[in-house]
Amino acid sequence: MKILFLSKRRPQGRDLFTQPYGRFFHLPQLLVERGHEAHLLLLGYRHEPAQTRCIDGLHVHTVPALPWGPWSYLAKAHALCTTFVPDWVVGFSDTWYGILATRLAAKHGCKSLIDAYDNYESYIPWARPLHSAWRRALARADVVTAAGPQLAEWMRITSGRDYVEVVPMAADPVFMPLPKAECRRALGLPLDRTLVGYSGSLHPNRGVDQLFSVYARLREYDPRIQLVLSGRLAKGVELPVGVHWLGYRPAEQVPQIVNSLDLMFVFNQPSAFGNYSYPAKLYEAMACGVSVVASNVPGTAWILQDHPEMLACAGDVEDFTNKAAALLAQKNRIYSQPAGWELAAQRFESLLGKR
Repeated sequence: MKILFLSKRRPQGRDLFTQPYGRFFHLPQLLVERGHEAHLLLLGYRHEPAQTRCIDGLHVHTVPALPWGPWSYLAKAHALCTTFVPDWVVGFSDTWYGILATRLAAKHGCKSLIDAYDNYESYIPWARPLHSAWRRALARADVVTAAGPQLAEWMRITSGRDYVEVVPMAADPVFMPLPKAECRRALGLPLDRTLVGYSGSLHPNRGVDQLFSVYARLREYDPRIQLVLSGRLAKGVELPVGVHWLGYRPAEQVPQIVNSLDLMFVFNQPSAFGNYSYPAKLYEAMACGVSVVASNVPGTAWILQDHPEMLACAGDVEDFTNKAAALLAQKNRIYSQPAGWELAAQRFESLLGKR
């Protein structure tokens, strides 16, 4: 099959063109490995030159939206449909790309697939006309996929489709168990302390107050516990005693950060976003064999369905503290083997082949 994938250049805040990652890269690239032809067309929202590169057989193009808007991207998409002649157009990463995928497919006589890893409607809840266009695109697409069953059911109901398929998230191959002491030395972290951690933007609306409250309670339980933070620090956020703030680190260091920890926290709130969230950092911790305590909202509860001891009531400091203390006392963590991108790509391929 020939497949054209559409995506923004920086979903999840990272650059797909310079450092490929996640479902946006691994699904197309693994389909290429399985004998298909694929192009990945990215739209960047910065002043950057248009470029093309080939990564392990996957042709990756990036087109800037600035200064003249998305018109060059649309022209490139139509040109690829004319010259490459795809069997499928796949919309990744945002509402706009799903909508565009169905329109390109209708114009050029091919099939369309829309893939969602989040409830995109929650990003800008007031944009009702965009949501309506998104739902119409979902209804028109030949196949729709979601990162988990809760999101799939929501998309099925809101679009009126008979079904939406599930293609789960996974950790990238770089996430695997690594020697803890070596990771700590590389990051300048203490070897003789129990380290709990959080990765992500450190902002009041991201649950940082809850994190610090849980940490304070854990220090009462064991003063040797210290907190490791990685991510951007918002102005006005004061870090407690015993915190190691690593700042915003390059992607290649993230596996070391995860493996340096004895336990990782993943916070979410019951909401139009949180209920349908399947955090990549949760899959990454599991792939590294690191214990987690995560908010018990539908998406994370589905990921951790075999590990209910890792789920804590969202917003409940006492429950998070008790769950973390119990897991730290156990030391070793054995997960049921999480599926990787290879299995997700097989699932994706089977859905394309059915139509």
